[in-house]
Amino acid sequence: MAHLLLIDDDAVFVPAQVRQTFPAPAYRVVVAENGNHGVELIRRGAPDVVLLDLHLADRSGLDVYRSIRAIDARIPVIFITTTKTADGAIEAVKHGAFDYLHKPLDLEQLRRVVAEALEVTRRRPAGGLAELPPRLEADGAMLGASTRMLDIYKAIGRVAAQDVTVLITGESGTGKELVARAIYQHSARSHAPFLALNCAAIPENLLESELFGHERGAFTGADRRRIGKFEQCHGGTVLLDEIGDMPMALQAKILRLIQDQTFERLGGNETIRTDVRLIASTHRDLRARAAEDKFRADLYYRLGVFTIQLPPLRERIDDLAILVPHYLRRFSAELGREVHDIAPDAFARLQAYSWPGNIRELQSVLRQALLRASGTVLLAAFLPELAGLPGAPRSGPAAESALDLERFIRQRLAPTTNDLAAETHREVDRLLMTLALEYTHGNHRDASRLLGISRQTMRVRLRALGLHVAHSVEADDEDSA
Repeated sequence: MAHLLLIDDDAVFVPAQVRQTFPAPAYRVVVAENGNHGVELIRRGAPDVVLLDLHLADRSGLDVYRSIRAIDARIPVIFITTTKTADGAIEAVKHGAFDYLHKPLDLEQLRRVVAEALEVTRRRPAGGLAELPPRLEADGAMLGASTRMLDIYKAIGRVAAQDVTVLITGESGTGKELVARAIYQHSARSHAPFLALNCAAIPENLLESELFGHERGAFTGADRRRIGKFEQCHGGTVLLDEIGDMPMALQAKILRLIQDQTFERLGGNETIRTDVRLIASTHRDLRARAAEDKFRADLYYRLGVFTIQLPPLRERIDDLAILVPHYLRRFSAELGREVHDIAPDAFARLQAYSWPGNIRELQSVLRQALLRASGTVLLAAFLPELAGLPGAPRSGPAAESALDLERFIRQRLAPTTNDLAAETHREVDRLLMTLALEYTHGNHRDASRLLGISRQTMRVRLRALGLHVAHSVEADDEDSA
């Protein structure tokens, strides 16, 4: 019988899910409703696997985790949480957690991860596991709760505290520098400098000087000694962005730096020793470039000690539900706008797009839309044209009403339905409100006149529909007059 301990202050829903997934007699599931109770149960007898909520009422999950490690570091601990940002996953894995799952729990994923943890328990050797140094600093710029992004967070957690070279690959605009900064922030070098250099943006004749520095008289115009990035960043971390575009001649010096942590300034003979952690990133396939003799194979193998492959946005489109509200709040503050929400058809349009420019393109599209916006909701009319989406397609209940109201009604005709008239009116209202506001560019005064209702009635209906649309600028001005 496998013994599972769940530490979660949700006393009903999560325990029911876990017991359903791991039924007796093959499993014994014990529930602790707070961190102190969980630690006490572990002192009495070590379970095979612990499921630990990251946010508990009495103590933080990481604090409880450290107590568990002090009792028996061999127990696999799986964190579960509602947190959608990167920091929790990175810290949990960096501390040595077995895995990290999101609520609401995917029961198939839960079953698989617990099975893997139980296998580790069966095979575990005597003695404890190595404890990793703690560091609690969030990086709120990395967002996403998709499976692909959780894997990225876990990879960062595994490598951040290890002083090894990391290669980050992925298409342009996927956030490679954010990953590099997260590795730096969660590393033992976070107190020292972090410097990033784009190898594709600096002319070849200046790149060597930027990296390694130069002596006075090394070339025309070198009237004084210059200290390069590797010397400036002693004890810290250097990111070489787009290293796939680095000239072959410089690659040999980078290889020596990785191997020996030594270099010479341009035009100098003095061997300088430094202590830097190197992180490299590229959108190119370095293996293919090495096969074509456009990149040193030995440098590729040195850089690829630990590789993180970032997914394009089109492969984690569900993360738009987190990314879009985040950037709307951020860019609204930057641009002096009051946009708080996005209309359903506008969001559907963003979901239907393939995003070849990834996160960078999403940011650009939202900035453009906010500059065109009026009122407090982002409508489809404010979005710029997106390749392949000339007509701003609609989706969701309002779209179904627009396409076939009869179909919507027939789908709801069932013995269990008891409020069909109200449901139908809500869908018609949702369509009317969205189209009217889109037509008037978010102007509540004009939209309410178009619909033949008062602005107060319109606000009440919008709130009831969950659209959360407040006054437009014009309406506020008129109200205050």
